[in-house]
Amino acid sequence: MDREPVIGAVIIGRNEGDRLGLCLASVSAQIPHIVYVDSGSDDGSVERARMAGAEVVELDMTQPFTAARARNAGFEALTANHNVDFVQFIDGDCELQEGWIAHASAFLVQHSDAAVAFGRRRERFPEKSIYNRLCDWEWDTPIGMVDACGGDTLMRVSAFKDVDGFDPTLIAGEEPELCVRLRAWRWQIWRLDHEMTLHDADMTRFSQFWKRTHRAGHAFAEGAALHGLPPERHWVRETRKAVIWGLVLPLVILLSAWIFTPKALYLFLAYPAQIIRLALREGRDSTAWERAALLVVGKFAEMTGVLEYWIRRLLGRPRGLVEYK
Repeated sequence: MDREPVIGAVIIGRNEGDRLGLCLASVSAQIPHIVYVDSGSDDGSVERARMAGAEVVELDMTQPFTAARARNAGFEALTANHNVDFVQFIDGDCELQEGWIAHASAFLVQHSDAAVAFGRRRERFPEKSIYNRLCDWEWDTPIGMVDACGGDTLMRVSAFKDVDGFDPTLIAGEEPELCVRLRAWRWQIWRLDHEMTLHDADMTRFSQFWKRTHRAGHAFAEGAALHGLPPERHWVRETRKAVIWGLVLPLVILLSAWIFTPKALYLFLAYPAQIIRLALREGRDSTAWERAALLVVGKFAEMTGVLEYWIRRLLGRPRGLVEYK
């Protein structure tokens, strides 16, 4: 590229309040062209975005909503009015870190095979709950060329168009699914060693953790159904682990106790043993034990998501959005 790249941003949100204000301010400080896609807010988000200078797209909420559909709508509006080379996708509860766009855009300019560049997403308030800390840990992903990205990414417009954007039917996991199709086109996905966004999960209750993890299980099952065949095997392992730990093993133990001997119930000790194994694997990390416990308990929530996906698929009833906030 023999010129400076033109960059735009797509922000999606619903009732994010002050978080959206922080997001808009941080994005406008680095990106000149901004589209905000609103999904039925009633807290003044639309007016807040317009006052910040963003173009606003209000989704028709009579149609099934997904984040993927919102991002696609924002991309269409952005590229219809501006000849952009890269687009930063960001959620309305995130704040763009200073210097990220300059760093990531320079990387994409230098690496013509890269479709996506993303960096370190951090939880803004990890001290508020063990669930927020789990989120922060999840986002500390390996650096280098990887298989998938999350929702906050700087993406090459031409690559996004190659694969026709996000699958708007997916209620979750749309970013890794997009990356499967990008890699099939020989595009690369890169995780950069640079601060990218601050995120406010605002997850302080177990019920929120359960809903979020249930949604992940649904995404695992749907992703495996779409791209589970070799050589991709997309989310097959994650789906299998959820079913084994969340359903198969408990059923085997209970049936063994009923048919053979009550002593079979001792096999449930496999769960605390798994917590110990996962915690020790993390070494001296002070949060390893709480994280290990949530990962093991989360397999039951993931399993319910997997089961719901397959039951709804068999009945022909698509799942609506699962929100945990």
